[in-house]
Amino acid sequence: MSNDELEWAIQEFGQRCSNISRVYSIGKSVNGFPLWVIEISDKPGEEETEPAFKYIGNVHGDEPVGRELLIFLANWLCDNHLKDPLATLIVENVHLHLLPSMNPDGFSLRKRGNANNIDLNRDFPDQFVFINDDEDSRQPETRAIMNWLRDIRFTASATLHGGALVANYPWDGSDDKRTKYYGCPDDDAFRFMSSIYSHSHYNMSSSKEFLGGITNGAAWYPLYGGMQDWNYIHAGCFELTLEISDNKWPNAAELPFLWRYNKMSMLNLVASLVKTGVHGRIYSSGDGRPLPGSITVSGINYTVRAGNTFGDYHRILAPRDKYEVVATMPGYKSKNTTIWLDEGPVTLDFVLDPEVSVKGSVLRNIYDCDCNGESKQEFVQFLWGTHLEVFFVVIVVLGFLLLLFQRRQKVKFSTSRQSAGAKRTVEV
Repeated sequence: MSNDELEWAIQEFGQRCSNISRVYSIGKSVNGFPLWVIEISDKPGEEETEPAFKYIGNVHGDEPVGRELLIFLANWLCDNHLKDPLATLIVENVHLHLLPSMNPDGFSLRKRGNANNIDLNRDFPDQFVFINDDEDSRQPETRAIMNWLRDIRFTASATLHGGALVANYPWDGSDDKRTKYYGCPDDDAFRFMSSIYSHSHYNMSSSKEFLGGITNGAAWYPLYGGMQDWNYIHAGCFELTLEISDNKWPNAAELPFLWRYNKMSMLNLVASLVKTGVHGRIYSSGDGRPLPGSITVSGINYTVRAGNTFGDYHRILAPRDKYEVVATMPGYKSKNTTIWLDEGPVTLDFVLDPEVSVKGSVLRNIYDCDCNGESKQEFVQFLWGTHLEVFFVVIVVLGFLLLLFQRRQKVKFSTSRQSAGAKRTVEV
């Protein structure tokens, strides 16, 4: 399809499938062509506690297969979401965003870079090479992606490329610029995601060049300024770079075959967001309101941030392992718990207690208390008067009861572990 034909296909899809989709633009290319996005969900455009996933095609202008496959994917989901369980799962539980062409100008010119001859996959800020630090100097397509991720909290993502057949994961560069395996903190999770795509593919996993059809980016060839690493570092988004066709610009007659080869890979990667991992919300024990806290996992130097509205988080982790999950929020006491992640997902909610500080011998919540001077003075007199001994006895008793309760909860959790694949809900 030409750019005009692609635009028509996107708009036509939006009209035909308006009950499960919306069409919007995240910006324009150098030459002013809109960067159209299709969102697919049972509640498109609404903020929910569901994870968001994005596919981006045509990053390089001379690699157009991805833009075609994303239209195939959108139409298949529209036609099958009421009758195919996998399509239903995705539409009802994920907000899927499809950007068929990030580089429409490069496509029309049939060249790799954009209209300014800039490789868009080298135009992002980089952790190893201090380039592109001035956001105003970046290409409009790059800025559009960056602003997009400021607006929407994506959990995971993949870009579709051509010229090879492999699922590529971070890091894309190395600290000393050498070609070597250089894994990010979530190396196990990225290998798991890459393997989902590779092993669901027609023949990617049988690659003779890449073991299992996956590769660490820096081990293949280091690059800097890439979108994949930027997503993980700056946007909390786990992104893969998918090389889906050895031939960059195949004959149009081959597109149905390429769709058939990649169909289950594309679907299973999106569905993995809700079929595994740890998901939940963070609340305040004081008034029950959601908290935009942070989730960390012991031994993995990475932080996932919960949403501002619902306090929801989605943490991708490789299954078949034990993890200690920690929830934190300024002004609240952190909590942690240990889970065993089988094949299925775990729902893990945290209820955090407000911190209490002693200021002028007055116990108060450091964020929420709004006490007047008179009540402070009365409370001080109460503490340091005849009730001091009773106060300390109460504290000791409460501490003892809390210890018993924590031990009971650990025992209760360890005995309630279900079989692999079942969804479990835990609250701490």
